[in-house]
Order: sequence, then structure tokens, then C-alpha cells
Amino acid sequence: MSDPLRVLVVDDERAFADVVASYLRREGFHVDLAHDGPAAVAATREYQPDLIVLDVMLPGFDGIEACRQIRTLTDAYVIMLTAKDEEVDKVVGLAVGADDYIVKPFSPRELIARARAMLRRPRGALTSPPAALLEIDALAIDPVARSVTVDGQPVELTRTEFDLLAHMAAHPRAAFSRRQLIHAVWGGDWFGDEHVVDVHVAHLRRKLGDNADTPRYIRTVRGVGYGMATR
Repeated sequence: MSDPLRVLVVDDERAFADVVASYLRREGFHVDLAHDGPAAVAATREYQPDLIVLDVMLPGFDGIEACRQIRTLTDAYVIMLTAKDEEVDKVVGLAVGADDYIVKPFSPRELIARARAMLRRPRGALTSPPAALLEIDALAIDPVARSVTVDGQPVELTRTEFDLLAHMAAHPRAAFSRRQLIHAVWGGDWFGDEHVVDVHVAHLRRKLGDNADTPRYIRTVRGVGYGMATR
């Protein structure tokens, strides 16, 4: 029997964190707790969780900085918990490497559904990934090594960013809707705000040195979504 998947819950409201942890444990997850930014980073380093549920508002340093540091330690899925009207937290959280966000207040059942949808597909394993090197202009993507270079220089991507880029590059003539990209990268049973795709694409463009107005690699297909900028 395989070991239970490990979830780290980070929230300074201890009663709330305990409730979330109890629901997750009831569903068979192994759960660890942390209550501030530094503790979140330390617990990630020690426990190497499969999923991190990370509140934005934390003492010590906030969840945005915690996520930034966590991304240097692990490629675990990160779900950020944000306040109802804090759009900037959602955008910045995704930009520093979070995979998804849930707005407080939320049902613990919603969190469990999101967690299961994410963890059902092994990270870093696109459906039938191509084995050949993918090259577009000066961009080279190695699906086996999961590495990306531009003009021969390595580009560090999160797993979600890599999966998005590799999926589009494997079908360079296709135009994908946000829902199609979510289905390919997050999984068919994922639900939530499709805005996550826009933020990850924007982050990809920044890392690749691309420009949305004169795209070299990723084009916006008006009224549809995104695709590769083939020449």
C-alpha cells in the first residue's frame, strides 16, 4: 500500500487550520500544520508535502513571500487562500508559483475537491508527452528532461508553466481555449476561475522574454485563447 499523500496547511487562524486539517485527514491525507511564513518554509523543507494550502495573510512574512521561497524547495502543488476582494493577491500569488487559489470563506468540501483534482494527475506528467525536442525560433523544450532554453540559456519554469508551454508547443498550429488548456494541464475534473491560465501565460511570457503585442513564442488568439506563434 502506498503512503498517504501529504498536505501542509498554513494559516495563522489555528482553529480554522485545525478544521481544514480534520477534513483532509478524514479523506485519508497525512496533514502537517504551520502558522506563519517562516514555519511554512521550514515545514516544506522538512516534510516535502505533495500539496500546500497557503493563506496569503500570515505573520513573520506573508504567503506571497512564503510561496516564493517554497518554489525554490519544491514543485508541490500550492493552493493559495485569499480574501474575497483581494484580486492583487490572486494575481501575485499565481505569479510567484501558486497553482490555484480559493477565496475565503469556502467550504472544506470545495478544498478537498480541488486537492483531489490536482493530485489525481501526477505532477510533471502530461498525457502522452512527446519525446522529441520541441523547437520554435530560439526556444527549445525538452519534454523528457523537462528543461527549457532560449538562445541556449536555461529558463526556470514551475511545473505548471512547463506543462502549459509543452502542451502548446506539441501542437504548434492549434489554438487552445482556456478550458482546453485547463483540461490538459490541471485535469478534466478541475474547477475554478479560468483566469489562472491568463496569469500563468503572462508569467511564461515574462520568463521567455516574449511580448504579447509582437509575440515570438506565445500568441493570443482573440476570442479563443492561446497558441504558439509559429513562423
